[in-house]
Amino acid sequence: MHATTPPTVEEPITVAGNRLTLLADGPDRLEALIALIEGAKESLRVLYYIWEDDDTGRRVRDALVAALGRGVCVSLLVDGFGAANATEAFFQPLIDAKCRFCRFAPRFGRRYLLRNHQKLALADERRVIIGGFNIADEYFGTIESGAWRDLGLLVEGESVSCLAPYFDDLFSWASKPDPRIRQLRRILSRRSHTDGALHWLFGGPTRRLSPWARAVRRDLRAARRLDLVAAYFAPGPALLRRSGNVARRRGEVRLITAAKSDNGATVSAARHTYWLLLKRGVRIFEYQPTKMHTKLFVLDDVVHIGSANFDMRSLYLNLEMMLRIEDPGFAGAMRRFVDGEVAQSVEITLDTHSRQRTLFNRLRWGFAYFLLAIADYRISHRLNFRNEPLAG
Repeated sequence: MHATTPPTVEEPITVAGNRLTLLADGPDRLEALIALIEGAKESLRVLYYIWEDDDTGRRVRDALVAALGRGVCVSLLVDGFGAANATEAFFQPLIDAKCRFCRFAPRFGRRYLLRNHQKLALADERRVIIGGFNIADEYFGTIESGAWRDLGLLVEGESVSCLAPYFDDLFSWASKPDPRIRQLRRILSRRSHTDGALHWLFGGPTRRLSPWARAVRRDLRAARRLDLVAAYFAPGPALLRRSGNVARRRGEVRLITAAKSDNGATVSAARHTYWLLLKRGVRIFEYQPTKMHTKLFVLDDVVHIGSANFDMRSLYLNLEMMLRIEDPGFAGAMRRFVDGEVAQSVEITLDTHSRQRTLFNRLRWGFAYFLLAIADYRISHRLNFRNEPLAG
């Protein structure tokens, strides 16, 4: 493992007329987010899973209040579970300034197990910041301070405009007293945008594969080269085999997972999958300097970046937003980013994993995988689809 200085992020790249700027470092992400809010002239649509009542949370909130004072129309949707620590009193200055505000599924009940895991800040229907980070101090600090290692992307261009009607439909659905899952499925399908080099894909509680999950499965089937940076890695058995088969077809596969996390079960669940993948020729690395929260998937000339982890909850249950970019130049840049993350990781080989694979660890890892990849998914799926019509 090399020094813990993060790799230098490349200059913005233009794809099909859209300017893409990678935001790899926490302080840069925060300044880019504040600049986007301060530069908005007409509208801001903001959606986050976690929003904390801390210095960062207050700074972003106050920037939105200031935007409202300039006459900008601001809509804010936060998750009822993820933003539970930010009380109504915290958001009251926004509400008083006439912000359109809503919590996603804030009530208890069978839909409480759903999460609106998406993250976006959309300005004037022309500029958006997406990624895996939330609004809290620990997502915008430095590696040296122990903050999350995460990733954001600023997208500027015509492609971004499709996010406004999606956000508006989702906001309207979440504002209803008793929203139906069938209606949500229609929004996810109808608003996914698959024209051109940039595909905006949404995931959620669908009976079949969501638009994003379908795209990942299709890209995996044809891939000869695969780089995954997955903070939470616990796919189901079928998708796990499909990932390993890329290497089995004499392709090259690199997987970077977290060595440190806020939830030890997620690390254990990922380690449960290593044996099968290593035997198929996958190279596995565990990121060392700090907790990892990155979600980045590069398959040949295709990049998937956004809010989704590579686990059952993100693939089949949580509301997720992923941008699929098909461009050799951008894929090359993202692989160079992955190279930098590999340099700060420890490689897990068959030999080292065999030594770690004691009976106790196998039981511990297997139990964590069962909880996250099987039990949580099945319980949540049954609760949320019970009594829902099949059509839709």
